[in-house]
Amino acid sequence: MNTQEVADKLIQLCREGRNVEAINELYADHVVSYEPKGSHAELTEGKAGVLDKTQQWYEMVEEVHSGTISDPIVTGNFFTCAMDMDVTYKGMGRSEMNEICVYEVKDGKIVSERFHYDAPEQ
Repeated sequence: MNTQEVADKLIQLCREGRNVEAINELYADHVVSYEPKGSHAELTEGKAGVLDKTQQWYEMVEEVHSGTISDPIVTGNFFTCAMDMDVTYKGMGRSEMNEICVYEVKDGKIVSERFHYDAPEQ
């Protein structure tokens, strides 16, 4: 798959709530994931690590009220999209999150993902 095809497939699967399937199908085994400084997982390495981080997030969530994902913008080996979520976290209350996501694709697989959002004060 080229970058546009990977981007389109990721957006489709995420919009359908099939995030784990997206990781299993589209991510390289050696993927690197970056979150903002001060977040719960600033650096995660490997597909297994990203799957674990995703599972931890699901376990923290009490309810997803809404979520949207923009269409991707693709250039070269990179694509970006905006994700907005309204979520209630267990023991933490309701929170709105707006982020920009940047992905790098090589050999038809996502090799890096970088999320940009305001991390909550800890």
